[in-house]
Amino acid sequence: MEFDYDLFVIGAGSGGVRLSRMAASYGARVAIAEDSRVGGTCVMRGCIPKKLLVYASHFPHEVEDAAGYGWSYAPGTFSWPTLIEAKNRELARLNAVYIALLEKSGVRLYNDRATVADAHTVDVSGQRVSARHIAIATGARPMLPTIPGIEHAITSDEALDLVSLPKTIAVVGGGYIAVEFAGIFNGLGVQVDLWHRGKQILRGFDDDVRNALASAMTKQGVSIRTGTGVLGLEKHSDGTVELLLEGGSHGRYDAVLYATGRLPNSAGLGLEQVGVELRMNGAVEVDAYSATCVPSIHAIGDVTARPQLTPVATRDGALLAATLFGGAPRAVDYEYVPSAVFSNPEVATVGLTEEEARMRYDEVDIYRTSFKALRHTLSGRDEITLMKLVVVRGNGRVVGAHMVGRDASEIIQGIAIAVKRGATKDQFDETIGIHPTAAEEFVTMRERVPPPE
Repeated sequence: MEFDYDLFVIGAGSGGVRLSRMAASYGARVAIAEDSRVGGTCVMRGCIPKKLLVYASHFPHEVEDAAGYGWSYAPGTFSWPTLIEAKNRELARLNAVYIALLEKSGVRLYNDRATVADAHTVDVSGQRVSARHIAIATGARPMLPTIPGIEHAITSDEALDLVSLPKTIAVVGGGYIAVEFAGIFNGLGVQVDLWHRGKQILRGFDDDVRNALASAMTKQGVSIRTGTGVLGLEKHSDGTVELLLEGGSHGRYDAVLYATGRLPNSAGLGLEQVGVELRMNGAVEVDAYSATCVPSIHAIGDVTARPQLTPVATRDGALLAATLFGGAPRAVDYEYVPSAVFSNPEVATVGLTEEEARMRYDEVDIYRTSFKALRHTLSGRDEITLMKLVVVRGNGRVVGAHMVGRDASEIIQGIAIAVKRGATKDQFDETIGIHPTAAEEFVTMRERVPPPE
């Protein structure tokens, strides 16, 4: 049977673009459909614009720290509209770059919504297109709970394009998106209250990391209120929003940002009708080769249950292209995936938490250090850097590395190579550090932390 395309990709985010370009490089005839801007969540609504706002939020601290080094600056002024305009220009540039990359690769771009009609057919706004393989790369979206008044809340999507900077904001949630936006708004001078139902922020991260970040954020003025659930929102005539809590009401805030998780964008694509299996939350079920239970349909990135990280999606895409068209089936392997939280201070991690390691291995050694970075000996800022290694006692393998502090993501990226390749603590110790840096602490920690009683 002759098909219009060898591969049709639905969703032109980071994963979909990588998949389509790699597939085309193997000689496949490829098309991709996107009903929004090319670039997806990361480029248009996530990593990139968020990181630009993170940079903006750091400048007040930089100015404060400069005084300890002899620099004197008059109080500055900040223009939120100027920042958002600059951010939007960069996103427009990136959108054009992604479109050009697809064109250069020979990939046909449909700027329309696409759905699956059958195992080998896609419907693009009424036009039927056939493909030997179909790939779903539609990503995920912010999840909002069904509580009274939720229409008065914003998500991370809207937070990136607010018309004006609020004076007060409530951030509801305790995951990485919540703490990142709490840090952004706090750094820009907004009064921030972070509300989280759990006992501590960043569930799933190492406990020492969670505690260190919570302490640092509190010092910076973010009010972290844990153990409290939000039952509803109430908007007042002056535009402020009040939180209706389990223990009574609280507020009022100029804005309420909900960051309580994300849901896969799988609804309305026709997947269930053609037999593709979905999980309860809508995640597409795939095997290690990104195949669904329908042989010709595949899925990658955040629309699956894999880690919701851009490099995971792009890796998914590259491996699926090799599997389908490169003559070399490649299974995904997401053990020891590094990740970062662009909070203030930054968090970065790779491998197992201490708790996970103690559950997996009989005996575990912990190496941990916390210190004031050299930079702050003169700045006077009360900020502590935390570093931690989790080591299997029997073979000495480092199975976890964690950091809270300036440039944590830049440092852990290099450490992740060693952890992924199975480096031992002895090999860390044999490595000469770069002095004076914070990073050298990862190769100079010698004292084990006493085991818990």
